Amino acid sequence: MPPAPKRPGLAGRFAGFSPMTQGAIYMTLAALFFAVMNSCVRVVAEVGLDATQIAFFRNFFALVFMLPWVVSTRFAGIRTKRLPAHLLRGLISLGSMNFWFLAVAMLPLAQAVALNFTFPLFGTILAALILKEKVRARRWIATVVGFLGVVVVLQPWSVAITWPALIPIAAAVFMALSSIMVKSLSNTEGPSTIVFYMNLVMTPLSLIPAAFFWVWPDLETWGIVALLGFFAAISHVMMTRAYVLADASAVQPFDYLRLPFIALLGFLLFDEIPDPWLWPGAAIIAGSTFYIARREAQLARAHRAARAPQDTP
Repeated sequence: MPPAPKRPGLAGRFAGFSPMTQGAIYMTLAALFFAVMNSCVRVVAEVGLDATQIAFFRNFFALVFMLPWVVSTRFAGIRTKRLPAHLLRGLISLGSMNFWFLAVAMLPLAQAVALNFTFPLFGTILAALILKEKVRARRWIATVVGFLGVVVVLQPWSVAITWPALIPIAAAVFMALSSIMVKSLSNTEGPSTIVFYMNLVMTPLSLIPAAFFWVWPDLETWGIVALLGFFAAISHVMMTRAYVLADASAVQPFDYLRLPFIALLGFLLFDEIPDPWLWPGAAIIAGSTFYIARREAQLARAHRAARAPQDTP
């Protein structure tokens, strides 16, 4: 008997769609998997694991789940001449991750996600300060509008701002720094290589602070932290595929589905009801960051067109 035909993988199932549609599907899946990952973080935080230990398990299991890819490329996918840059990026990403997991453990999930959407706004500021990029008036206006959205989420006129509300914003600053490093690394490194070295660098680095707060998980918690690493790895792969298939400005709006996904999971799993002010504030933040992403894509296309060789008669 002839062998049974192999079932197509995820990429094969979407192959009949346009690149834009495929990118939208992958980014939607990434948003869903990120939401599930953050729910796993909250669950293990509630059983007593410190944020530093959660970060270690996330990195360790994400690295484990990437090993089949390393073997399939016969280690060609991890060749690099930029180890110092990967190390610096890993240090920055570790700071971002620890702040973020602490925020997820201490704040309502939807509020933490909404405030963390500010990282493209900080990316604009840091790109101007560090990369000396020329930021024009419209992007600065969008950045200011985005921070007004933060004010709406925080509601300083009705409640006192407590320090935990600043943690996801601190995570966003480190995420913006990390994105600048990724821009530099992507000139010579592939997306999977960048993700692999991020996990390879952060796994031993995150073990150092985790050792000071170490608590041995029970069997059920081991399963949850393994799922945490799995969803962390697969969400990054989905997001990378989305950016490969379509312009960032076209697929980024689908990343904002993280907020309704996480709000739903927060309600179902933790009985969290989002504050009514969260939604308009999140919409303002999302709108401003989407404008910045769209503007950057337009400028990048114009730059590529200007550098392309011109036809001569």
